[in-house]
Amino acid sequence: MIELQHISYGVDQDGENKHILRDINLTIQERFVAITGPNGGGKSTLAKVIAGILTPTEGRILLDGEDITDLSITERARRGISFAFQQPVRFKGLTVKDLIRLAAGKELSVIEACSYLSEVGLCAKDYIDREVDASLSGGELKRIEIAMIMARSTKLSVFDEPEAGIDLWSFSNLIQVFEHLHEKIQGSILIISHQERILNIADRIIVLADGQVRQDGTRDQIMPELLGVSPSVCSALTEKVR
Repeated sequence: MIELQHISYGVDQDGENKHILRDINLTIQERFVAITGPNGGGKSTLAKVIAGILTPTEGRILLDGEDITDLSITERARRGISFAFQQPVRFKGLTVKDLIRLAAGKELSVIEACSYLSEVGLCAKDYIDREVDASLSGGELKRIEIAMIMARSTKLSVFDEPEAGIDLWSFSNLIQVFEHLHEKIQGSILIISHQERILNIADRIIVLADGQVRQDGTRDQIMPELLGVSPSVCSALTEKVR
């Protein structure tokens, strides 16, 4: 469980302090949580604050009761937080097998490493020995990154706009992977997204705008307002999308 207590984040801009996050208070313990909202609302900043890429200017972050506010991204990773960037990093010279073994933190057999690739819908024999370089598409990289997170099996897995930079076909496959991930992963999944199909598989939706939490509730509570329709119509649409 992660708790955000009075989290604020600001930057100096032309001699003035610009507030990007304002007094955020959240407790996340559900299996699948989505944070959405307009562009520039602070979603990615919040994800980076949770991961330790950015340090809040005010407030505290607790992971299972431990204050991790001042811990680095590496120290947070050791305590059980994974972070997936909008644009996954390429590692020329490292193979997919190398990365999955590093993520697991232990020696894995080829069969064990391949099982994680199969979980995300990739043909293991075609990818296990490939380098993580420019020859891989954005969609392939995203799924390999998810396989790494599954291998880590952390307390909290944070995905910052996983749909960014991939084509429609890859996005459709990515949705299927997240539906599967929801069932398989231990711990909580936090996804920053404005894509309706991702919101439709979340247990809880948080709407962030102007650096503040504007709405917070279950999918059935929040989706009608986001779609501008009645709850009964929204429920029918959700079932249809599934």
